[in-house]
Amino acid sequence: MAKKESTYKDSILELESIIKDLEENQLEIDDLAAKAKRATELIKFCKEKLYGTESEVNKILEDLDKE
Repeated sequence: MAKKESTYKDSILELESIIKDLEENQLEIDDLAAKAKRATELIKFCKEKLYGTESEVNKILEDLDKE
């Protein structure tokens, strides 16, 4: 079965869950490094998605101005 493509919304929700667990001291020390690594991956994905979307919107607007 193919892995489902992550969405920005799903990534943000997962990141918020990790943050909540950290703030409430709900993570075991054995899981802390893995969760920190996952949070870093999620942040990177979200930043790339935001920058990509911004670039795409700017291109659309530039094309609109040309018409």
